[in-house]
Amino acid sequence: MKTKITEMFGIRHPIIQGGMHYVGFAELAAAVSNAGGLGIITGLTQRTPAALANEIRRCREMTDKPFGVNLTFLPVIAQPDYPGYIRATIEGGVRIVETAGNNPQKWLPALHEAGIKVIHKCTSVRHSLKAQSIGCDAVSVDGFECGGHPGEDDVPNFILLPRAAEELKIPFVASGGMADGRSLVAALSLGADGMNMGTRFIATKEAPVHENVKQAIVAASELDTRLVMRPLRNTERVLKNHAVERLLQKERSLGANLKFEHILEEVAGVYPRIMLEGAMDAGAWSCGMVAGLIHDIPTVQELIDRIMDEADRIIRQRLARFVAD
Repeated sequence: MKTKITEMFGIRHPIIQGGMHYVGFAELAAAVSNAGGLGIITGLTQRTPAALANEIRRCREMTDKPFGVNLTFLPVIAQPDYPGYIRATIEGGVRIVETAGNNPQKWLPALHEAGIKVIHKCTSVRHSLKAQSIGCDAVSVDGFECGGHPGEDDVPNFILLPRAAEELKIPFVASGGMADGRSLVAALSLGADGMNMGTRFIATKEAPVHENVKQAIVAASELDTRLVMRPLRNTERVLKNHAVERLLQKERSLGANLKFEHILEEVAGVYPRIMLEGAMDAGAWSCGMVAGLIHDIPTVQELIDRIMDEADRIIRQRLARFVAD
C-alpha cells in the first residue's frame, strides 16, 4: 500500500509505532520496522544522550529498515539535555523524528539540516496547523480516544480527522483508537495517510514490557480507562487500577486546591515499576480506549500482516460491493 506517509518515510506499510515511555525500546522498534512499519525509539526513556546513542546502535543491529526516535519536549523545571539527545539522534544516522509535547520549532533547523523528517503529535486542528506553519513534514493527529495525553478539547477522531483533512496541506496519520485493518481503512477514508498505534503494540510478543501489562490490556474493555489530571489541564488517559482510583479520589476531595505534588505518589517515576516489574497498581499508566479491541498477543509481524490483509479485504471486497455498476 502506497501513501504519502509510506513514500515520505520509505516504509512498506502506513503503520507507525508511536513513542511510548518504557515501551519504545530497540526490540520493539526493530520488530515494527522489520515488519514493514515504522518503529520508534522513545528518546527520554533513555536516561542520557549516551544511552540513547547506544539504543540507536542496538536497533541498527536488529534492522536495516528505517526507524525513528521520539523526542517529547516537556514543560519541566529541570530540562533534559535536548541538544545532546538531538546530537545522538543525528550522529546515529536516524532520518525520522517524532516530536511531541511543546512546540518543537526551536529544534527543527538542526533536524532538517541533518536531513531528518519530523512528524509532530497534535491533539487539535489548530496545533496541527501550527506544526505545518513552522515546517514539520507531517503530523500525527491524536483523537480523544487515545492513551496518554488527549489534550483538552475532547474531539474524537470521527470529527478530528476529516477536519484535519480539510485544513492541512502536509500528510498526517491517525492516532488514538487504532488497532486493526478496520482502523486503517477508516483512517484512510477520513483523509489520513496512515495510522499510529500505541496501546496495540504494547500487547505484542516483542514489546519489552512485563507480561502483566500485556495481560491487563487484553483483559480490559473499552470502558476501563480513566481520565486523570484534568483539574491540572494535563489530562491523561490511563488504565484503571487502585492507584488511579486513589488519584481520582484526591481530585474529587481537593477540587480547585489540587496541586501536582498531591499526586506525585501515583504519577512520578512509576513507569519502570509497572512496565518492567509488572507492578500493576504502582501508579497511573497510559492506555487507550482501544484496549477493548485487543484480544490477543501476536508477534509484531503477525499483527501487521493481519492488519494489511484485513484492510485489503475490506477495500477490495466489502466496500467494493457497495459501489454501483
